[in-house]
Amino acid sequence: MTGLLIFVARHGRYALVAGLLAGLLLPGVAQTLRPYLPQMVAFLLFLTALRIGPKAALAGLADGLGTLRIALIYQLAMPLAALGLFMALGISGTPFAVAIVLMLAAPSVTGSPNITLLLGHDPEPAFRILILGTAILPLTIIPVFWLSPDLGNLWGAFLAALRLLASIWLAVLVAFALRHFAAPNLSVQKAGALDGLMAIAMAVVVVGLMAALGPALRDGPLLVLKWLSVVMVANLGLQIAAFHVLRRLGLAKTAVPFGVVAGNRNFALFLIALPAATTDPLLIFLGCYQVPMYLTAILMRRLYATPVDDQA
Repeated sequence: MTGLLIFVARHGRYALVAGLLAGLLLPGVAQTLRPYLPQMVAFLLFLTALRIGPKAALAGLADGLGTLRIALIYQLAMPLAALGLFMALGISGTPFAVAIVLMLAAPSVTGSPNITLLLGHDPEPAFRILILGTAILPLTIIPVFWLSPDLGNLWGAFLAALRLLASIWLAVLVAFALRHFAAPNLSVQKAGALDGLMAIAMAVVVVGLMAALGPALRDGPLLVLKWLSVVMVANLGLQIAAFHVLRRLGLAKTAVPFGVVAGNRNFALFLIALPAATTDPLLIFLGCYQVPMYLTAILMRRLYATPVDDQA
C-alpha cells in the first residue's frame, strides 16, 4: 500500500485531473459526495497539518509578520480595490463583480499547501498563510461587506468565518498532537505515502465540488464557458502577477506558495451569506473555479520551476 501511495504522490497532478473529469462525467457520484464536502475538506486539512508537523509550522511563525502583511494585501487591499473599480464602473451589483470581490476577500483554500507540494515546493508557507488568513478573516470581511451591500449579509459571513476558523484549528491541533506523539520524525517513505494520500483526498474532494457544474454544462454550455473564461483569467492571472511581484520584492523563496494562494481562495465560504437571487450563477462560478485550481499543478509547473535565485 505504501508503494502505491508513493506512486500516486509522484503523479499527483494527474490524480487531480482525474478528479475533475470524474466530477463532470459522474454527476450522480458528485451529488452523493456534495453533502460531505465540509468533512472531506477538514480531513484534507488534517492530512496537510500531519504532513507538515508542529515543528515546521512553529518555525515558520518567525516570519509571521511578513505573512500577515501578505494576507492583509490579499484579503483586504485587493477586494477593496476591486470593489472601488466596480463601483466606479457601475457594475458592483452584477454576479461577475460579486464573485470576483468575494473571491479576493476569501482566505486560501485548504488545499493550497497540497498544490504547492505537488509543484515540488515547501508547503509550509502556504499552510502558514492559510492559518493566518483564516484567523483574520472575521475582521477583514467587515469593511468589504460594509462598503458593498450587494455582497450579502455581513453577520452571516462573520459567523461563517468563525465556523471555518474553529473547524480549521480543530483539524490542525488534532493532527499536530498525533504527529508529536506518534511520528515526530517522518521517514521519507511515510512522507511520500502521506503525499499520495493527500493527492487522492484532493481528487475525491473536487468530485463533490463539481456537483453543480455537470448539470449547468448540459443546460447552458455558453454560460459555463463564460464563467470558465472569467475564473481562468482571475485565478491564473493572480498567480502569475503575485509570483512576479513577490520575486521582484526579494521574496523568491515564498513566491510559489504565496502565488498559489493568490489565485486559489476559499470562495465557497461566503455562499451561505449571499441573497438567494445571486446564488445560482455563483454556484456555476464555484464549479468552474475548481478547473484552474486543480490544474495549477500542471498549468503553472513551468513558471513555478523558475530557479529561486533568478531575480530577473
